[in-house]
Amino acid sequence: MSAGVKLGADCFSQGTSWDYYIASMIRAEELGYASLWTPDHVLPTMPGGNGEGDILEAMMCLAAVAQSTSRATLGLLVSPITLRNPAVLTKMITTLDHISSGRVIFGVGAGWAQEEHRQYGVEFGDGFGERLRWLQEALPVMRGMLDGTRPTASGPRYSMVETLNNPPPVQDHLPIMIAGSGPKVTLRLVAEYGDMCNMIGPPEFIAARERQLVEHCEAVGRDSSEIERTIAFRQPVIRDTEEEAQTVAAHISAHHAINPPFLDMAGTPDALFEKLMPYLDLGYRHLIFQFLAPFDHETMERMISEVKPQLESA
Repeated sequence: MSAGVKLGADCFSQGTSWDYYIASMIRAEELGYASLWTPDHVLPTMPGGNGEGDILEAMMCLAAVAQSTSRATLGLLVSPITLRNPAVLTKMITTLDHISSGRVIFGVGAGWAQEEHRQYGVEFGDGFGERLRWLQEALPVMRGMLDGTRPTASGPRYSMVETLNNPPPVQDHLPIMIAGSGPKVTLRLVAEYGDMCNMIGPPEFIAARERQLVEHCEAVGRDSSEIERTIAFRQPVIRDTEEEAQTVAAHISAHHAINPPFLDMAGTPDALFEKLMPYLDLGYRHLIFQFLAPFDHETMERMISEVKPQLESA
């Protein structure tokens, strides 16, 4: 894992116009965010929201972001294994790697948003356990396609046969990020196939999952330091006072009909520094912040200019 502190901007493509979305992604790179992300959904799916409203398709958005930026890595955070055939998804990710000149991270997870599957007629499975089995079956195919080994699926979910993926990715080893914190299966898959992991939760929860991830790595003979740890945070808001920050956070949440509003990451620069430090102590130094429209450019800027220097000096 890198010893430095990296910040990521996860701009949601819901409740926004295209022009505002792409301008905010470009601005995030200009400010110095190391990674740019977009959730992969076809309906607005924020916890506490009502599932209504506008949303732009994520892969199309990311292709345009790849063309409009030049430095930051980029990826879906993350693509559920349910929405697309894994081989087709891998082909799309490979093409995106060419569009971006080799800056793509392949983010994938088991999926959770049942309503979008119902409306779009996509099979959701009989539970999280089944979707994890689908992910477990798909990961060797996706890794093999990225590496050029022409993999065949082992079944019973998928039936790809000697899958060709030409041209190969620009990157010699395009990284796979696996999102989730399930202690028995998800973290085992991270140990077996993940170049990066992504979790969300309070520090004590992450600390417990970190111990379990290390145990899985030891069980499969993997050096856990090979896996880059990333952590996601709900909508941050930085202002000079906590009261002002919470007012802005409540306004953003209301725009997406989120109730109760996201207030956990609203406060002064010093307050956010204090909330983030425990994650750095655990070794999670790639911090990814979710930004909902109307995108708070003041917070984007102050996170880089005021919070990040404190994290780096600490």
